[in-house]
Amino acid sequence: MIEFEYWWLLALPLFFMLGWMAARVDMNQLLSESSALPAAYFKGLNFLIKEQHDKAIEAFIEAVKSNTESLELHFALGSLFRRRGEVDRAIHLHQNLLERPQLSELQKTAIMVELAQDFLKAGLFDRAESLFRKLCGAPSYQQAALRALLDIYIREREWERAIETAKGLELLSGVPFHKEIAEFHCELATTHPQQIEQHLASALQANPFCIRANIMLGDNALANGQHEEAIAAWKRIESQKPQYLGLIATRLLQSCQALNRGDEGLTLLKSWVQKHNLPAVLNVVYEATLAQEGAAAAAELARNELAKQPSLNILDRLLQALESGQNVTQQDVPLMKKTVHYFLGNSRNYCCDQCGFKARQYYWQCPGCNGWETFPPEPKEQPLR
Repeated sequence: MIEFEYWWLLALPLFFMLGWMAARVDMNQLLSESSALPAAYFKGLNFLIKEQHDKAIEAFIEAVKSNTESLELHFALGSLFRRRGEVDRAIHLHQNLLERPQLSELQKTAIMVELAQDFLKAGLFDRAESLFRKLCGAPSYQQAALRALLDIYIREREWERAIETAKGLELLSGVPFHKEIAEFHCELATTHPQQIEQHLASALQANPFCIRANIMLGDNALANGQHEEAIAAWKRIESQKPQYLGLIATRLLQSCQALNRGDEGLTLLKSWVQKHNLPAVLNVVYEATLAQEGAAAAAELARNELAKQPSLNILDRLLQALESGQNVTQQDVPLMKKTVHYFLGNSRNYCCDQCGFKARQYYWQCPGCNGWETFPPEPKEQPLR
């Protein structure tokens, strides 16, 4: 049996008293800090909650005047200036703060962070870059600074620096940037055509699933009249992401035809349609079937596909085949085609998976959110209402 220590009874009131005193000290400190803040600060917060930004700025200016030593108040005011687009005022505010004597290193770093954001917002990328590069030396800000630098290099299209920075971010954060790095190499290939194969090889080394690199390798071979090499490069896309095959189907068929292997190319495209259900490839197959085998074969192809899955696009192809075969009256077909084309033209768009940006053409980098490879390779048909 465990013996009960009676002296614990005497200690309990002492522990209770110490806890009560600690709570009183914390409460007094909190009240002291709150009372030290000017009333205008709380007015500014109230205006912010109500989204009355002009009045919030006036209140924070008043608060800063009555408490000039508070960096937090200055930062809040500078942030408001940036949000309102008054970047010049934010820059002036933070530059004045940096000139204060007896600032600690931590305070200087915090002010530099705010000033760098001001320069970035103002589009003064060289000044922002200079500050963010200095901030890379501060461990607590290093990752954020590298991300800001990456954004700057992308905007300025400095792809070699973007690659270097992205690799540094990978090591520091553990987040993979292989897709972005591959895209940067592809951008270098477009600006340095004399080294295109080298840059595209680097892109595939960074990301073996980089579709754009194989498309560009095929396009480069085609430009040099090397149809076999072009076809080989485009075929590799099937083992990467077959849903992107529609982007190169027309060119692949043309290269096959240039080698007098048009039937072989058409057979390959038909196999892709059957295996992967690719509407964009089906369009190319239809046009080739109509040209090589006639309207009856093209109509039969469209009927079969339409039976599998209703689609305005396929319906349009069927009508085209019927018109070519003169199986319906000439008055009806143009009217039906015009109607279908109207709805088809307004309902088929590439749509960014990340931000929802819609485009009539395919983009590797979304114009809306600047994300890379966020567009599905197939345009979507929007439901008609």
